[in-house]
This record gives sequence, structure tokens and C-alpha cells, in this order.
Amino acid sequence: MNTPPTDGADVLLLQHLHEDGPGYLGQWLDEQGARWQVRCAEAGEAYPETVRGYRGLAVLGGAWSANDDRPTLRQAEALILEADALGIPVIGHCLGGQLMARAFGGRVERQPQPEVGWLPMHHTGSETARAWLGHAADATVYQWHQDSFVQLPPGAELLACSPACAHQAFALRQHLAMQFHIEITPAKIADWLAHPGEAYPLHVLLHPDSVQDPARMHAATAQHLAGSQALAARIYGVWRSRWVG
Repeated sequence: MNTPPTDGADVLLLQHLHEDGPGYLGQWLDEQGARWQVRCAEAGEAYPETVRGYRGLAVLGGAWSANDDRPTLRQAEALILEADALGIPVIGHCLGGQLMARAFGGRVERQPQPEVGWLPMHHTGSETARAWLGHAADATVYQWHQDSFVQLPPGAELLACSPACAHQAFALRQHLAMQFHIEITPAKIADWLAHPGEAYPLHVLLHPDSVQDPARMHAATAQHLAGSQALAARIYGVWRSRWVG
């Protein structure tokens, strides 16, 4: 069987919305000398019919719900399943992690309490958790979500939790699904705060323990960005070690 063209890219990135691009992931891939291709659904860029020929697959976040009736979300899930069948490692960020949960048989629902901003996360200390997330059990990571994968897929291992969200990351075979935004950059935060959505001001008032206002968020960015990017480099490095070919 002929391998479909990938335009020479090692990695395919599925982007849903304009404002949720690759961020630090793109920077890290460039630093590694990796060749990558991004397809953005909101920009009208069709997702490929197959991931055959790629070495890795990354699925980015977005303000949509994974349960929305959108053809591109279902296509992303189909590509995730195909990647699994081909042994291609998938890494999912927020909405991307939720789509992985759905594709593999888990469930995504709206959480009673949203998470927005730099918030604590604790990993389980298992061998798999330490391999992906490092030996330090506690980290501060960036969140912007209200939905979450509330039921893990069969065979998945829960890796991390937070006070407001019981399921922050899971591993399944060669894949990692994250609820948090390890690809975050100051530019992405600025873009999101410029258009935070109608619910954000109310969530700041109702959930001050898990939703940060802009001033707190900017101060926390200065404090936690370097640690976030170090953790991201570790996570992406493990993912890259599993690329096929």
C-alpha cells in the first residue's frame, strides 16, 4: 500500500480554533528540528483522511465542547483511533485530551466548577506518572476549561488530579491525554483574556479559588511559566521518544 503524502512532516497537529494554536509545542518542535504540519478546522483547512505516514499526532484545545455535534470533532476522533491502530503516539491538550477520552470509550461532561488560570496539580507517583510528568508530584499548570473527561477509557491509567478536577491526565498505551494547557504561552493568555467569553467574569466572582482574574493570572504567569515549559519539554520529549519509524 502506498503511504499517503504528509508534505514531509513528522507530526500532524489538529487545531480546532484560530485562538488555540500550537503555542510552545510549535516552538519545541522547531527547536528539535522536527517537521510539523498544522491543520486548523476554523480556518477551513480539511483534516487529512488518514494519519498514515506521520510519526506522531497532537490534538490541540479549543472553546468547543468535545460533545458538540461538529463533523471535524468526529473526524479528529477517527484519526485518533487510526493513530492508535498504527502505533502512532497521540498527545491531547484540553479539548484534545477530551476527544481522546471519547474516542477510546470514556466520557466527557461539564464540571460544576471551572478551572481558569495557573492552578496546582498533583500526580499519582506511579511509574507511568513519573515517566511522563517527572518525579516532583506537584506542579502548577495552566487551565482553561469547564468540561472534563469524567470517566476514563477502558485500560487507561489516571496520572494526575487537581482540587477542582479529579482527572487531569491519563495514559493509555503510547498516548497521553491532558486536561491542562502545557503548550501555553504569554501570547495565548493575552489572546484569551482579550476575548474570554461571557461566562468568565461571573466565574471569577463565583469560583475565586479556581478561576483567576487577569491581574492574578498575569502575576502567576511570571512566576510559573518557566516551570510549565520545563514540564512541557519533558512531556513532549517522552511523546517524541515514542514516534514511529
